[in-house]
Amino acid sequence: MPKASLRVMNAEKRGSCSACQRVDPLPFDFTMAFQPIVDAEEHRVYAYEALVRGTNREPAHSILSQVGGENIYAFDQKCRVRAIEMASALGMPDLDASVSINFLPGAVYRPETCIRATLEAAARVNFPLNRIIFEVTENEQVRDPRHLKDIFQEYRKHGLATAIDDFGSGHSGLQLLEEFHPDVLKLDRCIIDHVDRKRSAQLVVAATLEVCETLGTKVIAEGIERQEEASVLRDLGVRYMQGYLFAHPGFETLTEPSYPAFMAA
Repeated sequence: MPKASLRVMNAEKRGSCSACQRVDPLPFDFTMAFQPIVDAEEHRVYAYEALVRGTNREPAHSILSQVGGENIYAFDQKCRVRAIEMASALGMPDLDASVSINFLPGAVYRPETCIRATLEAAARVNFPLNRIIFEVTENEQVRDPRHLKDIFQEYRKHGLATAIDDFGSGHSGLQLLEEFHPDVLKLDRCIIDHVDRKRSAQLVVAATLEVCETLGTKVIAEGIERQEEASVLRDLGVRYMQGYLFAHPGFETLTEPSYPAFMAA
């Protein structure tokens, strides 16, 4: 029997949504860093991406390497709740910015049930649902597209936004847009890296922007490290950008981005 089916069966045995909140404790602790996603036109923060970190500033890999098997569900649920609680405590709602949270589709057994802890956390700290974005990587989601579509549909019912991260790192191409209609699409670093020197990458960005404009999907270019990359992307029509050029992730804080001189209003 496929692993996904076994996961669903196990989740159904758990019963009601209250079981989703009674997750086993993790054998490790973690916290969050937040990296801004900027609106390059308005010079403001559009969103902060919540990134897992160890409590002593260990990188994400040190935490993610401990996730799998029996604790993936507990980790995914606690990541959501912690990101929302920290974002609220740091004053993100007052900044008119969204929080972008990575999630693992394989840890979502039943979309209508597994979302409950997220909704309750948002209500508890007064975080607007329409300013929560759930993003999944292209490589992760294609393993079970039907399951991801169900997740996206359930999230939209509650006003949550959805995003496909690392777009361009896999081999699914633009058909992902037609199938899932995400609210946000994040162009992978493999496309952005030295885009100023790669005509083919510029054509890919331009084509993606054209399709996304028709579908009403925002495009974020991530992994921007050089001014030359940002300049070309701006000329191509990319409005939302993320990367070290603007700000590094802030450990348990909301970093204020800086903008290159050529972006001055």
